[in-house]
This record gives sequence, structure tokens and C-alpha cells, in this order.
Amino acid sequence: MRTLILALAAALSVTATQAATFRLGGLEVGQPWSRPSAAGVNGAGYMTLTNRGTTPDTLIAVESPAARKVEIHRSSMSGGLMKMQRLDSILLPPGKAVTFAPAGYHIMLIGLAKAQKAGDIVPATLVFSSGARLKVEFAVGTGPAGGAAPTGAMPMGHANH
Repeated sequence: MRTLILALAAALSVTATQAATFRLGGLEVGQPWSRPSAAGVNGAGYMTLTNRGTTPDTLIAVESPAARKVEIHRSSMSGGLMKMQRLDSILLPPGKAVTFAPAGYHIMLIGLAKAQKAGDIVPATLVFSSGARLKVEFAVGTGPAGGAAPTGAMPMGHANH
């Protein structure tokens, strides 16, 4: 019976992670997650950011007490090498979504204040040009809803950016 209860609790935990959605007006963040990382190194946050409103908005900053500094980045392949670029902002057209995922857009958590282990939550606030400030929680694990992250997809330079 105890095993059944533990299995049910684990299943409910995964369901709660899958349902992790944060909203403010027309702005919505779905399935924010981050990989486990050691204290003092860099981490990354991933999510789907959707503008369900009727006017464009722009993500201009991210704040988090979990890191010394937070930046918006994009990784891309160029000439067979992974390249990472810091971005000042990301435009969110109305009715569109932007995916933050390994080897693409991501939130760079520079200088983690403490180790982030599976099951932890990394609080953050997304700041928009409209003045909106959307509070989110990145679930620390191996991927959205506890799924495995793509093999080899971690943008280069995260360990010592």
C-alpha cells in the first residue's frame, strides 16, 4: 500500500509540473524548467513564452535571486560550432509563442547562489517593455515535466560562461 501511495504522489508531482503555467494579462509562461547545477556555476532556464494579447510586447529583462546575474541568450550553430549570443530583448508578437529550449533561446543564470538539485524551484521575474512583471518558477529537473532533455543539446559555455 505504501508503494502505491508513493507512486501516486510521484505521478501527481509530474502532473503538477506538466501543468505549470504562469499568466499575467495576455502573457503566459508554460513549463518553465532548469537543469540541476552546482553553486557558483551557470545554469539555464527554459520555457514557452506566449503573448495571448492583441498588442506586441517585448521581454527586456529577467531577474532572479538565485543568480548573481541573469541574461537572455540565444545559441545557434555556425560553421559547425555552437555560438552563444546575449540578447537585449525578445519581441513577442500578439498570438505568437517563443520557445526557450536547449540549443536555442534560453535564460542564462550566471553565478548560481546555491546548488540547484532536482525538485528545487528557481524563482524569477520576467520584465516586459509594457511594464508587466511576470513571476515564474523554474522547476529543476531533466526537462519539462521531468522528461529527458535532448542529448548533447546543452548550449556550450554554460559551465563557465
